[in-house]
Amino acid sequence: MKPIRLPEPPSPKVGLGVADIFEGGVYGVIRRAVVIGNGFPVSENQSIGLVRALGLADKHILYRVTRPRGGINEWLHWLPVSLHKKLDYILRQIYSYSKLLLKSRGHRVMSLPSENGGTAGLSSILEADVKQIVNMARETSEKDGPLLVVASGRDTISIASSIKRLASENVFVIQIQHPRTHLNRFDLVITPRHDYYPLTPQGQEQIPRFLRKWITPHEPPDKHVVLTVGALHQIDSTVLRSAASAWHDEFAPLPKPLLVVYVGGPTGCCRFGADLAKQLTSSLLSVLVSCGTVKICFADRTPEKVSNIILKELGDNPKVYIWHGEEPNPHKGHLAWADAFVVTAESVSLISEVCSTGKPVYVMGAENCRWKLSDFHKSLRNRGVVRPFTGSEDISESWSYPPLNDTAEAASKVHEALAERRWTLRP
Repeated sequence: MKPIRLPEPPSPKVGLGVADIFEGGVYGVIRRAVVIGNGFPVSENQSIGLVRALGLADKHILYRVTRPRGGINEWLHWLPVSLHKKLDYILRQIYSYSKLLLKSRGHRVMSLPSENGGTAGLSSILEADVKQIVNMARETSEKDGPLLVVASGRDTISIASSIKRLASENVFVIQIQHPRTHLNRFDLVITPRHDYYPLTPQGQEQIPRFLRKWITPHEPPDKHVVLTVGALHQIDSTVLRSAASAWHDEFAPLPKPLLVVYVGGPTGCCRFGADLAKQLTSSLLSVLVSCGTVKICFADRTPEKVSNIILKELGDNPKVYIWHGEEPNPHKGHLAWADAFVVTAESVSLISEVCSTGKPVYVMGAENCRWKLSDFHKSLRNRGVVRPFTGSEDISESWSYPPLNDTAEAASKVHEALAERRWTLRP
């Protein structure tokens, strides 16, 4: 196997011998960032990955938009987060009154679930507060320069756009993932190309005419929209070199080639079940002869009927190792040490990460995907980045491609957008 040389993250564009004041003034130099997350690792990983590629990995603060959890709240996630919180407050006031009334009559009262799901995992993360972030941006801009704000996920849209509206002279706001409407609420929008699938001829054919005006986006991307192939993430050559060292003792002794298999779970746009599990098992049994080691990883959402089929056929094979979710998570070790990957088709984020390595990536179940996820897989095949997993592969025969480099390319676009505003970014 020949090692794949990964692209390095872009270096900040520093003017040669030019003082800050001639590049927009000392107040136009960004040296810090705020990340607004929604509590979901898939979304927050994109924002942190971009901040890292911009050189601000150690100079950002993570805020989080949290929703009330438990009970009826699990049915209210379709509401805007601000309305959801107001409704939760009203329900709690009603509950508190009812609780006092029942206690006065000697009845036992069940407790209401903790707001925001308690403090698990949130004790060191600040709640996203528009006024607080706006005040910080205004009050510190003269000393520390403008503030970069990076947000990802539906629940962060109203927070990020409000910060932009209230402190436009002191912030540069980036929204990752398409906000669907009013893109001018942000300085930059970074989103996969397949989010514009509804505007393609194929997408239009799949939408009934009377629904077309309700399906977003309505217009092609404008100049402040950055299109990527897949999802942003934190994986680059520096991370992989570090992971290769950290996981050396566990992976170096394994017989090669090492095939890592990621088995996820069905989604609305990519359905699969026992049939795919049987097909995957059969194909893995066929390629075992050309493998030194196979490591299979199940996701939290992997259905038992899927994992049980795979475990029954492969669990006792001496070449096969199963990871069941115990810590530490070996994912970065897999990315560094694997010779090839097999991935189920539903996860854009995971596929984007493995395709950033330049190593062979085989996909199972892409034919079950529909709508924009089908378009994503088509774009990968057209680029020669992935191949279908059929069971006829010789895993010892490597192949490669220009690795997906979306995060670094998006970071370069951020530098260009800042330059148009006569701002610069200097960690």
